[in-house]
Amino acid sequence: MRDLEHLFDKNRKWAEGISQVHPGFFSQLSEQQAPEYLWIGCADSRVPANEIVGLLPGELFVHRNVANLVIHTDFNCLSVIEYAVSVLKVRHIIVCGHYGCGGVRTAFGGSRLGLIDNWLRHIRDLQERHRAELAAIHDEEQRIDRLCELNVIAGVRHVSQTTMVESAWREGRGLVVHGWIYSLKDGLLRDLRVDLANQAAADALQQSTD
Repeated sequence: MRDLEHLFDKNRKWAEGISQVHPGFFSQLSEQQAPEYLWIGCADSRVPANEIVGLLPGELFVHRNVANLVIHTDFNCLSVIEYAVSVLKVRHIIVCGHYGCGGVRTAFGGSRLGLIDNWLRHIRDLQERHRAELAAIHDEEQRIDRLCELNVIAGVRHVSQTTMVESAWREGRGLVVHGWIYSLKDGLLRDLRVDLANQAAADALQQSTD
């Protein structure tokens, strides 16, 4: 525990700093959470969700996993989406990947690491479906960057196909699913212009990516 004492020191300084700027913040936060956004991102330590968009605790509901995948059999991710949509009533779901993603790079190169290979199989399948587009990009780093983008777009599509999101749209809820990507090199987000606000938009994306 002593080896980690510096983390407790940092925590105390962080809590004191928040309280100085926002008096009563934690007492209010403890009573409720009402975020407008669900962030589905990568587990990479260099991509801290709240900090990237400058939001305080309580303003962003977050789910993270290796390579920001949204898979129809991942009950962890699906449970997060259900809670965010059905209970928290978020208005925006943001699937955010990042350039230089280690998971995407590993899948692209065909490396074998063990258990995680089964998880990254989804990216390898995506790579195969877009083989012609990726092959037309001569620079390997740019091909990997494009695969990172395609992975986000696939995630947006999969979010839109969940029963929770489909039900929200049928009920007329103002729920929008977005696809963004983050650059480690400059700290900036980029909008991939994939924004789904209804079933028609989701169907159009599915047709364009089949």
